[in-house]
Amino acid sequence: MFSKSKINDPSPQKADTPKQAGYDKPQDAPKPAAPQGDYKTSAPKAKPPASILSSDLHVTGNMKTTGDIQVEGTVEGDIRAHLLTIGETATIKGEVIADDVVINGRIVGRVRGLKVRLTSTARVEGDIIHKTIAIESGAHFEGSVQRQDDPLNPKGKTADPAQRPAEQAPRSSSEPRQS
Repeated sequence: MFSKSKINDPSPQKADTPKQAGYDKPQDAPKPAAPQGDYKTSAPKAKPPASILSSDLHVTGNMKTTGDIQVEGTVEGDIRAHLLTIGETATIKGEVIADDVVINGRIVGRVRGLKVRLTSTARVEGDIIHKTIAIESGAHFEGSVQRQDDPLNPKGKTADPAQRPAEQAPRSSSEPRQS
């Protein structure tokens, strides 16, 4: 007969089989640790750190990456990235396209992003095309703001009007009835 003290006893005299260790079913038995090589292949790959363009760097030309960029210097050209952070000392003259755009510095040009955030130190001179936007108090913005479901696609502008007439048709037919 088993007692609790024997089951929970950490002594090396413990039985190796699941039945003797107090487990009812074989699938409840502890599983052996995976070999270290298997663990590395099944683990998700670590995301590389953001590329940082320091405040003393001046770049002329376009940049494109699937990763993240943090700009502290000056860029004259277009930038495309996953996450783009514009530092307080940064100036961008060109179009910015990213999934997430955080603007602390200055941009002269169009901004396209799924999520666009203008902090209180942001200075933007140009249009913003976004899915969601946040503008903190103190941000300076001159331009237009347009919401699109797919702001990263420059042709998304032509796809939306094709959908709008179908959505507006029932509304326009109901409007004369209301007047």
